[in-house]
Amino acid sequence: MIILTLYKISTSACPHDCPSTCVLDIEHDNEKILKVKGNTNNTYTKGIICSKVSRYPERTHNNKRLTVPLIRVGKKGEGIFKPSTWDDALNIVSKNLKEIIRKHGSQAVWPYFYAGTMGLIQRDSINRLRHYFNFSGQYSTICTTLAATGWLAGTGCLKGADPREVIYSKIIVMWGGNPASTQVNFMKHVQEARKKRNAFFVVIDPYQNKTARLADLHIKIRPGTDGALACAIMHNILKNRKEDEEYLKKYTKDYDLLSKHLKIKTPEWAEKITGVPVKIINKFSKILCNESPSYFRLGYGFTRQRNGSFNMHAVSCIPTLLGSWKYKGGGAFYNNSGIYNIDKDTIEGLRFINPKIRILDQSRIGPILNNDLSALNGGPNVKAIFIQNTNPLVVAPETNKVRTGFKRKDLFVCVHEQFMTETAKYADVLLPATSFVEHDDIYISGGHQHLTYGPKLIKNIGKSWSNNKLINELAKRLGSKDECFKINEKQIINITLKKSKLGNFNNLKKNKFLDLQPSFEESHFLNGFGHKDKRFHFSPKWKKDNKNFNNKYNLPDHYELIEKNSKKHPFKLVTAPAHNFLNSSFTELDTSKKKEIKPTIKIHPKDLKELNLISDEIVMIGNNRGKLRIHTEKFSGLLQGITIVEGIWPNEFFLDNLGINTLVGSDVPEPAGGAVFHDVAIWIKKIN
Repeated sequence: MIILTLYKISTSACPHDCPSTCVLDIEHDNEKILKVKGNTNNTYTKGIICSKVSRYPERTHNNKRLTVPLIRVGKKGEGIFKPSTWDDALNIVSKNLKEIIRKHGSQAVWPYFYAGTMGLIQRDSINRLRHYFNFSGQYSTICTTLAATGWLAGTGCLKGADPREVIYSKIIVMWGGNPASTQVNFMKHVQEARKKRNAFFVVIDPYQNKTARLADLHIKIRPGTDGALACAIMHNILKNRKEDEEYLKKYTKDYDLLSKHLKIKTPEWAEKITGVPVKIINKFSKILCNESPSYFRLGYGFTRQRNGSFNMHAVSCIPTLLGSWKYKGGGAFYNNSGIYNIDKDTIEGLRFINPKIRILDQSRIGPILNNDLSALNGGPNVKAIFIQNTNPLVVAPETNKVRTGFKRKDLFVCVHEQFMTETAKYADVLLPATSFVEHDDIYISGGHQHLTYGPKLIKNIGKSWSNNKLINELAKRLGSKDECFKINEKQIINITLKKSKLGNFNNLKKNKFLDLQPSFEESHFLNGFGHKDKRFHFSPKWKKDNKNFNNKYNLPDHYELIEKNSKKHPFKLVTAPAHNFLNSSFTELDTSKKKEIKPTIKIHPKDLKELNLISDEIVMIGNNRGKLRIHTEKFSGLLQGITIVEGIWPNEFFLDNLGINTLVGSDVPEPAGGAVFHDVAIWIKKIN
């Protein structure tokens, strides 16, 4: 007997924030997804996806998925719940929110979210609820703020040279990123450039990650000292008269100030700060001076340091000084978020925004939930938090403060999730959420240039609801009769595309994705940079009308804003991404956990010896924010005094039930805020 398996292959998009948002081909029937592969027709994805996402059948059909609404019956954090119906669960949520609004005002409610999905509807519809009901706003600082601020300071616009252009590059510089683990498609283009053009690949990163192992030159640098290295490189460019004077006159501002400033920023000066030997600085400078075009791919490592904005700006000055922007395969790229021009009013209810409503800093959720007046921004204490697309008890800074805040008896917590995360365990009401193959959405990416349709492919797992459906139903129970809460995902997509002049739903469904990359001239700023004067700013204004601040940080340099090593805290900790996790996503998969094995701290062999430690020994690490136990890992691919912990393992995988973000600060870095996951000073102690 022949058994025929009926399945089809549909195009979709990876929902995760890596930042590739890959275009996928998914093999599925109506009940299950069977295989996930990279789409070969998309010129950026090129058929390549990471191993994490290839395991999505294991994630989607995992027996740990939440399938019914749950009501807490145990203590907060115990994870003890009883099943409920959607009707009863939503009645509890709406009743509590109404009572809190009556007693404390609408701003006592904080809808809290981030990029657990990059779908514009399922990620951002929570803002429609926020804006309509005047709930507290959210300043989303946890990912890109520091780096984006630095890029914008120079270029004035979030766009750059098409990353597909690296196949025309002679020098490819990956600075502050690990795409072999976090954006694997880019490495496909790099390898093609190396094969076809013998391109020279340089990686600048504090440790020998998977990308650095593939480099022709890996420059190991002390975390937070990128500005000093950039200045020394530019010093050498000017010393060898390799700057592009004609380009500088036409496209830049304050070049004279920069050139005078750089005269004393020698490689010898930079070596003391960065740990990079003079001979390596000179070697890299010579390569940049003698080979063209050079392409700088600037990663998200910049956005994890207190001085990251200034470092990003300093590094972005290098291709500008060289005039690399003129060439195909030249220039720089950080993020393409500025190219899409999506009209998001239907998704987010932008017309409802009340400018008088306070904005809360997402990265300061710990201080906020502990009623810290400096973090509350003039409003009431948060009495209710409604969470989608994020797991703050694991991913947010200062875990001890976050946990203390969530334990508050007077804080009502509603979480909409796919799995029983640690944050979910603190919920009063826990609601099951769909995965990306169970709802419709559209996706854009900072890492490339495509807008992609992600269709609903299979039936919902259990009684799970999409984020958008929950937002609509909750709004109705809170008293809204507005039409914005009566439309489904496909209708929102259609309206949004039409308003954005990007066609309509049927066209996108047919085409699967749209390539929205601007022209070469636009991408390379040959029609002018994004500032009003159309020039790249070597000496930017960081804060409006703040002359003292702007004068203090007015040119590329090394600014000592980082958490410095000291006698008490002699080691620098970088919490880098793991190859098999994406922040806390995929930590629920047995396959991913087996491949990562366990949390470890990478320590230089000489540091291990001086501490009288051996590899795989349990040690205590800490600072004034907390302490935790972790296994050591002997690792020579970094500088002494630097340590690395890869991945955001759930707290439960640490011996003290406290994860690595326990040690990360939630202070506000200059000039515009952010989260400083790679900027942590610690001590390491042997356990007797």
